[in-house]
Amino acid sequence: MKRNTWQREAVREALGSTEGFVSAQALHASMRGTGSEVGLATVYRALADLAQEGEADSLQQEGESLYRACTPGSHHHHLICRNCGRTVEISADPVEAWAHQVAAEHGFTEPNHVVDVFGLCPECSAKR
Repeated sequence: MKRNTWQREAVREALGSTEGFVSAQALHASMRGTGSEVGLATVYRALADLAQEGEADSLQQEGESLYRACTPGSHHHHLICRNCGRTVEISADPVEAWAHQVAAEHGFTEPNHVVDVFGLCPECSAKR
């Protein structure tokens, strides 16, 4: 576990107050807008560390890593709007059962997985 510096705590706080997934650059710009002096490289490192430690969710979208604060130690999956980025945590139970069943059918043990379902949220669907 990494040392908890003021910079890392500032990144954790900023991420926690951000709605949905955000890039390191966007989070850094938001932090700079509130007067933070945390550097961009520090934001990248802190986000990667938070994701590795389970304090942030991470996903790839169009070649860029996006991050979102999450509850540590809780295994969950997401519905993510492709248009606005709205994110909803969904129950892992049905996915867990399916992943274990498929793994067992093919002789695999100890299955791990990440499931993010992309679509359009109700508001974005209504605008189309």
